[in-house]
Amino acid sequence: MEKVYHFNQSAEKLIEKILDDDVAMINHMILNQGEALPQHDSNSNVYMIIVRGAVTAQLGENPAKRYEHGNILNIPGKIKMNISNADAEQAEFFVIKAPSPRLYQSSHD
Repeated sequence: MEKVYHFNQSAEKLIEKILDDDVAMINHMILNQGEALPQHDSNSNVYMIIVRGAVTAQLGENPAKRYEHGNILNIPGKIKMNISNADAEQAEFFVIKAPSPRLYQSSHD
């Protein structure tokens, strides 16, 4: 009936895809101090759930803002984003993209 998805813990930078179907894509990420994701445009509606530490997000041309654990950041599609960890504590977060980027792209082309 149910499906169980596993995610890892790591002392090192980690980017792992947990789920990729038409309804949603779920990624799990861990960044240490000074680490960042490559700058990119959001390719769907993004929900970033911060579960440990804090992330700094610079979206579009807006100034960068810091978001602590316990926050869910919603980023609309087609927004330039820079995500990093400036803090000493490890940042851990889940990224949910709904719908899947392949469906989002086909409906917004």
